[in-house]
Order: sequence, then structure tokens, then C-alpha cells
Amino acid sequence: MNTTYSSDHADEFADLTRFFSPKRVALLGATEDLSKFGGRCMRQLIDFGFKGEIYPVNPNREKVFGLPCYKSLDSLPNLPDHVAIVLPSSMVLDAVIECGKLGIPFATVFSAGFAETGSSDGIKAQEQLRQTARKYGLRLMGPNCNGLINFVDAFAFTSTATINGPRQPSGDIGIVGQSGGAAQVNVMWRAQQMGLAISYQVSCGNCADLDMLDYAAFMIDSLQTRVVLILAEHISDGKKLKTLSQKALAAQKPLVMVKAGKTLAGSKAAASHTGAITGEDAVFDAALEQLGILRVDDYNELYEVASLLRRGRWPLSNRVAASSISGGNLVMLADLGAVYGLEWPTYSSGTQAQLSSLLPGFSSASNPTDLTAAAIGQAGKFAAAAEKILSDEHIDLMIPVLTIANSNEVKALAELSASSKKPVAILWTGCTSDDALLDARFLVSQGHAVFRDALPCVKAVSHAIRYASFLDGLGQEKISRPHGIDLILAKSILQESDDIYLSEFQAKKILKCYGIDCAQEYLAKTIDEALEFTQKIGTPVALKVISPDILHKTESQAIRLNVLGDAMVRISYEEILRDAKNFKTNARIDGVLVQEMLGKGEEMLLGVSSDPTFGPVVTVGTGGIFVEILKDVVHRLPPFSNLDSLSMIHKLKGFAILGGARSRLMADIDALADALTRLSWLAYDFRDQIKEIDVNPIFVFSSGRGVKVADALMVRA
Repeated sequence: MNTTYSSDHADEFADLTRFFSPKRVALLGATEDLSKFGGRCMRQLIDFGFKGEIYPVNPNREKVFGLPCYKSLDSLPNLPDHVAIVLPSSMVLDAVIECGKLGIPFATVFSAGFAETGSSDGIKAQEQLRQTARKYGLRLMGPNCNGLINFVDAFAFTSTATINGPRQPSGDIGIVGQSGGAAQVNVMWRAQQMGLAISYQVSCGNCADLDMLDYAAFMIDSLQTRVVLILAEHISDGKKLKTLSQKALAAQKPLVMVKAGKTLAGSKAAASHTGAITGEDAVFDAALEQLGILRVDDYNELYEVASLLRRGRWPLSNRVAASSISGGNLVMLADLGAVYGLEWPTYSSGTQAQLSSLLPGFSSASNPTDLTAAAIGQAGKFAAAAEKILSDEHIDLMIPVLTIANSNEVKALAELSASSKKPVAILWTGCTSDDALLDARFLVSQGHAVFRDALPCVKAVSHAIRYASFLDGLGQEKISRPHGIDLILAKSILQESDDIYLSEFQAKKILKCYGIDCAQEYLAKTIDEALEFTQKIGTPVALKVISPDILHKTESQAIRLNVLGDAMVRISYEEILRDAKNFKTNARIDGVLVQEMLGKGEEMLLGVSSDPTFGPVVTVGTGGIFVEILKDVVHRLPPFSNLDSLSMIHKLKGFAILGGARSRLMADIDALADALTRLSWLAYDFRDQIKEIDVNPIFVFSSGRGVKVADALMVRA
């Protein structure tokens, strides 16, 4: 379920029209020396066919590649829209100031020597660039970047050799990356080799000012672009990414991302179980899924997926068919399809009859469909069989598999691909037998999705299905605040103490303000109070130390379970205080919690952690003492709906336990989902005040009996 709600911010992306499509450009550091960046950048700008005015700037030259060369920016005949800065890092700040004073709107700083060095001087210099540019209203790309390529308007500010020779045609795929080599070679150039065409490509480097999301937003707004590919090393603004995703989904233009660096945020010291098991990459993965952004594993997968998505034909379900004269290819497809969530439904009786009529001697209509020798040598029969299968009401996407085929067969299949309203992903492992020019690259250049191997084909199909489900989920359920939340009381409880760690007693009081049911309990300051509260609750009870200095009672052994009778309460009370002091001599003791012993139920974990990019992240998982070992958890950004909560719970590996496996009673999954939804609103409301919440365990009782929190911890921001 992919619910959406209005963004916290208005559209926050810069208008980059003059950045991508300038009428006049200047290059500081221009030269004819092709061993230097400024020389290569000038050469590419000219050779790429830019039709606007070009102003080389270099006080030591009269001309550069036959163009008049100017001493400085203030000597130019007209104000440029976009300036390239190719100077030593020590001279860049002065150049930025000059651009700003002249009122130039955009500059690209190619020069290195800034934050990428990791030095304090480099970081400081980059921040100074950013602040100076903002002071004058100048927008910057870079520093330490390799520029941009606009195939639509024939404008290139870059030194890359990937555009040497005749200019490639403009296309419908935009590419944004921080790395020059990966974005321009691994993705752009390789995509063009496959037969795809590119609209815009940006290699933006350090992103001191403008970032990848700004460039992607321009591409989404561009009429020429249908898919945007993002190569991310770091994304710092989760809210801005959410706004970008909403823009892309509204335009039905898929965002496909590969992200390097799968490090665990959980490697840092964390007070709660939730903080310890929440990895940065796991959160990023969950956030992209929630935002409708497709995440892939490698660079080649970016453009392979784009080849299918750019057609804008979305499958209605994961029901797929495949046909071939090669049984081995179909077996591979079936195996991979099972891994990536494809279903191969049985054809209708009508389709089976049509296939039998079309191919006399054909006897098997299983899916995937081995057409065998019945289709070999019969002109047009392979494509005709694929058309019959594609028209089946049970099929929403078709994978016809070609090996070696004659040109007429290939052309017939291409016609089917072009005319079909349902998506078609062609798997072509071989070539044509009679026309060497009619190859996979040619078909791709004509707009078809063609794959050379089964794995990239199945992955692309799987991503297309996921994207269609994103679109299908838009607006299905509005997120609304659950009833019965007392936000004012929750805020006042939070203000009762300045301790970073809220005790279990305080944490549960806040949970109760959000309608999350907790075990009956009282805080005893004396043995007599403990005895009184035990009488109220009824035995057995649990006794626990409450101290802001002791976060986990089991580690200090300051907890007793199943305490029966007055004598045992007295002994347990004294032992708990003793064990707490033995564990931490100077620990502050607020009292001993007297709590009801909860009946038999499934132990689950609910939690909140703080991600540096996305802010609060809500987690549900199998709970108890093994939570950090099993790490069976699902994450989502708050707030969200009950349907989202149910979806999260169903994704758990341990869901079968809740669902009544092994003669267990069906757990109250609806009550758990309600508690999870309410926790998501708590996380959202206190996103600036609370960093971590650990609800572990929360007992889920049998269907209709609800849930109760047994233990909880909160950590202030």
C-alpha cells in the first residue's frame, strides 16, 4: 500500500531552464590546450553543436579555437546565462564573487580541491563558495564535477570523451549522478550502445548548492524526458526527495535509483533495540519503496529497466506470459520469475483453442509456452501466437523469447510490441538469420524493450510491475490522525523531566496519550506502596527498577517476574534496589514499578529511530530477547495509515506466527496495526523532540483481545 499525503513544503526546486538551455555561455580558464580541462571543455562545447554565443575568458589569450577571447567577465559584450569555471581552486571564490556581482544566474565549478578532499580547509572553502553564491542569488553546480550534456538543445559543458564524434540523437531518458565516470560512461554511454537515447545528463560532483534532486526535477518537468535515472552516493534531504517523488508520480515519470554505500547506521552506539537494528541502507530501501522510487542494484540495471519503463505502458498485475521455441530459455524465465514475484497464469480455454488452431500439432498450452517445432519455419506464426497470448484476459505483460530468427519474424514481433496496449519485453538471445543490420540495438532505438539475457529482462518486468502498483496506490487512502490522541498531555509529560532517557513509566504515559494500551502498573516509592499496588493489580506481578540511568533492566538484573504474596514482594523490592546499585552505584532511583503479569501472547517490537536523511523511521518486528539477533523488521516513514501498518506486518518473516501457524491462535493483528499507526503519529508529532522509541515487547493477544505494552523506552533528541 502506497498512500500519499500533501508535502510539508511547497515546490522547492530552482528553475533551471537557463542552466540547461542557455543562449550565451562563458568559460573561465578557456584554452586550446587539450591536455587541460579548459581546453577539452571548450572543444566539446563547440563540437557538440551549441548554437548560442560562446565567450572564452582568459587574460593570456587573444583567441581560443578561432573565437575572440576576453580578459574578464566584465569585458564580455553580453551577460552570459551560464558560466563554466575551470580555474585553480584558490581562484574560484573570486570568480564566483565576480559572477554574483554581474548578476549571472548560473555557474558550474569544475575545479577540484574542496570538500571531496576531506580536509577541514576544503570543507570550509566549499561552504564559503555556497554562502557567497547564495548571497548574490547565483546558483552553482559542483565543485569537483564533470558538467552537463543537453542532447535536446545541443549544449555540452563537460570534458567527457563519451560524446566524441557525431552527436547522438536526443531521447527520453534523463541521467543524474554525482560521479562523472559512472554517470557518463557506465550509464549514459552504455545505454547509447544498447540503442537508447538520452535527453539530459548531469555529473554534479560535490553539490555545494544545487543538488541531484534539482536536476532530476527539471528532467521530470521536461516534455522530452520519460524516465529519470539517479546515481546517488549521498542524499541529504529526505523531505526534498519526497517532494521530488510526488512530482514524478504525478507526471507518471519513473525515478530509478542506484545508491552506493550500504553502511549500517546501527553500528553507532544506540540506546534502544530499535536504534541498534535500524540500518541506514535498510531505511533508505524502505523509504524509496514508500515514495515510489525504484531502487536497482547496479549501473547497468538503471538503463535496462528504463528501456521498458520509458514506453509508459503499465502492467495491471504481475500476471505474465512467455513464449518461445526454446524450452531452455523458458525454464530459466520460470525459475527467475518465481524469485522476482512473477506469476504465470493458465490461459483461458479460448486462448488455448486459438493456439491449437494457429499451430496444428501444437499440444501444450502451459505458461510459459514452448511452441516447439510447430512454429519453426512458418512465417508470422510466432508473432501471431504471441498476439493470441497477449490478448488473453489473464495476461497483463508478455515476454516473447527469440533466439535465431529471420527478419520477417522479428519485424512482425516488433509490430506487435508497437501496437500492444499491454507492455511487451522482448528477450532476444541471438540474431537475425538473414539481415545483420536488424539487431537488438536497432529495435531498442525504435522504442522497443529488448533484453539479451533472462535476468535483466525479469528484473525490468518486476520493476515495471512495482511501479504500476505505486501508481495504482495513489490516493487510495487518505492518512488521517487516529481518534483519542491527547497531544497536549503528551507534551506536558515530556516536559516533566530534562533527562535524555525517559523512564519506562514516563514513556508508557506518553504511549497511553496516543491510545496505545499498556500493562496496568504503578510506581512505588516504598515497600508499603508496592504492597498496596500489588493488592490493586492482583498477583502475580512484575517488579522493575525505574531509573533514568538504567535503560535495560535485564542487564542490571533489577527485575523480578511472577512475584507472588506479600513476603515475596518485600524481598523482591529490596533485592531490586540492591541489584540496581550494584550495577551502577550512582544510579538515580525513581522507584520500583509494580506491573501486572501479562498473559500468553506473541511478543513483538515497535520502535522509532532517527535517520539522518529521512528523520523519524517507524519499525515493527518480531520482539523479545532475540530481536537484535533475528532482525526480522520492516520500516516506514511516519505518519501512515492502518492499511500501511497491516502491509508492514504482513511483510515480516515471522508473520505466520501471528497468523495462527502450528496450532497457535490467530493473533489480534488489527490491534497491533492500530498501535503501530498511533506510534507513527507519535513519531511524527515529536520528530524534533524524541530520537528513539523502543516498545519491546508489546504482547499481541489472540484475535479480539488486543495488545499491551510490557516495556518501553524513549530517548530525547
